[in-house]
Amino acid sequence: MERIRSLDIFRGMTICLMIIVNTPGDWGSTFGPLLHASWHGFTPTDLVFPSFMFAVGNALAFVMGKWQSKPFGEFARKVLRRFFILFLLGYTMYWIPFVRWTDLGGLEFIPFQDTRIPGVLQRIALGYMIGAFLVYFFKPRQLWFISGGILLAYWGIMYAFGDYSLEGNAVRKLDQFLLGPSHLYAGDGIPFDPEGLLSTLPSIVNVIAGFLLGNFLTSGKIDYEKLAKVLMAGALAIFVALAWDMLFPINKKLWTSSYVLLTVGLDLVILALILYTTDFLTPSWNYNFFQVFGKNSLFIYLLSEYVAILALFIRVDKQTSLYAYIYQNVFQWMGPFIGSFAFALAFMMLCWAVAYLLDQKKIYVKV
Repeated sequence: MERIRSLDIFRGMTICLMIIVNTPGDWGSTFGPLLHASWHGFTPTDLVFPSFMFAVGNALAFVMGKWQSKPFGEFARKVLRRFFILFLLGYTMYWIPFVRWTDLGGLEFIPFQDTRIPGVLQRIALGYMIGAFLVYFFKPRQLWFISGGILLAYWGIMYAFGDYSLEGNAVRKLDQFLLGPSHLYAGDGIPFDPEGLLSTLPSIVNVIAGFLLGNFLTSGKIDYEKLAKVLMAGALAIFVALAWDMLFPINKKLWTSSYVLLTVGLDLVILALILYTTDFLTPSWNYNFFQVFGKNSLFIYLLSEYVAILALFIRVDKQTSLYAYIYQNVFQWMGPFIGSFAFALAFMMLCWAVAYLLDQKKIYVKV
């Protein structure tokens, strides 16, 4: 099946913004739009992760036709193999380099009981696996009803077994019961994981929505009628999300059902605009910069995370990491916010240079 350029561009934009968001020079001096909403609410940064999940669904549309002609056993082995690789990569990302600095400047091993189990790649792995099995067994029309059922069921569970606060939500309760507080993210002051097990359930809908769009775009010619339908579907999803927000608040860390609809709606609108400016507008817009990222999106994301982890671990003295040293000596003179943003842009460009070299050599890394 022929690649759709707009989907590569969309993936590339997502990875580009993800790297900028994840690698500021100073997390305490970051522009507001590059931060997640503290709890209820929405910022541009809150669109990044669900867009990655949406892009995972897009990719399924290109392989599912081939997979459905194969025996279920072969299909299941491929999906489960990829799931385990992605999950393991995500889990070890939070554990590597397996040692940490002590207050005295020495190194100590990080025990398993102090490792975080949920995470970004782990959610992508689960969303990919469950989404792949759903699109294998069910027709697109059935997937619409399954998606609606998932979002309504999640709302019911959250309402019945807790509230929508940081301390009392059902996501935190389930994670603490199954995993224990020491295996959860604690960056919000208490053990609570924004990539928790229960909140992974609605994120599957982002994957399904990406698949449905990819399936729609690849079935026949892309014309103005298709473009209009994508745009209208996006506008409708945003409208429903904003209405639902009054009962089930838009919240990235809980991945609420209203948040799913808002992010799916925005992704559809963004993709419609990319489609228009690439396939309909004359002269078309040049998105080659983002396409370079989009062709090796998962590998470049992993590269950015592991390079940042290594730079944060390496010490130039007892108090300063290599990451902080580079920021302080190369970028900080620009001012706290501009310098922090410039560091993130420079780091993103470093990753882009690697992606560009891989693209020039026609090397596309798949997991």
